[in-house]
Amino acid sequence: MSNPPNAVTPKDVRKIACLSRLHVEEERLASLADELNGILGWIEQLSEVDCEGVEPMTCAVDMSAPQRDDVINDGGIRDKVLANAPKKDDGFFVVPRSVE
Repeated sequence: MSNPPNAVTPKDVRKIACLSRLHVEEERLASLADELNGILGWIEQLSEVDCEGVEPMTCAVDMSAPQRDDVINDGGIRDKVLANAPKKDDGFFVVPRSVE
């Protein structure tokens, strides 16, 4: 089986592994290159699919997400939020200083 001119080579796999910070044994480089070329071949077949007139979608089922008005408020539950705080002062959490 001859590879196309832009096929993934073992040298490419070595570089990808290095960039990904992965250790790949030298004897696995050729088989991984073949696997990547197979995956790219399947992806290339997708270009043969006629998508003319097909609208982009995020879900196979047509639905809409419920919307609410984007109204800014303070939640109105400050005391409930602070109820379990180990330390609080004047309506705010008190936390240890992290930078001196």
